[in-house]
Amino acid sequence: MKELVEFIVKALVDNPDSVLIEEKFENEETVFYVKVAESDLGRVIGKQGKIANSIRTIVKAAAIKDKKSVYVKIVSGDEA
Repeated sequence: MKELVEFIVKALVDNPDSVLIEEKFENEETVFYVKVAESDLGRVIGKQGKIANSIRTIVKAAAIKDKKSVYVKIVSGDEA
């Protein structure tokens, strides 16, 4: 699942080397924290959050096959 998130995000940004995906398990859920460079944040979120919502939809659809609960949170490179 982490590979899927990484593949999608790296395809969107100008600086794919700065992409960092952190996977955490919280309350029986998997949360992926996507960290990108400040200059790429708009590319990953998109207008009115449409790209971010699309990423979340794709990842949730893939997680349904494994019967898992997955969330994607997007943060800038200097946030934790």
